[in-house]
Amino acid sequence: MRLPNYLELATADMAATKHFYTSAFNVDFTDYGPEYAGANTESFELGLAAFGETPPPLPGFQTMDIAAAEQAVRDAGGTIIKDVYEFPGGRRFHFRDPGGNELMVYQYETAE
Repeated sequence: MRLPNYLELATADMAATKHFYTSAFNVDFTDYGPEYAGANTESFELGLAAFGETPPPLPGFQTMDIAAAEQAVRDAGGTIIKDVYEFPGGRRFHFRDPGGNELMVYQYETAE
């Protein structure tokens, strides 16, 4: 079985949500009509659906610098809803994007 490589998020504000992901994570979108946009990279596909009915699971973005990632999220218009905290093996924080989706950014501990 292959690992999941696609994530679709519901959004009430397509323009703000696309701007957020472009600014915070350098994601480029293709519009497929007014109610859907998609982004493809070598490792994943991200879809945005206007006014989705079911909340998605909590997706995560891995980073090598949690402080820089938190600042990028804030600068792009995200709202931190759980400050950085430790979990077994690393640290993470949760945020909401402009469309109201909850996501998280995590950083694994490195061996020193």
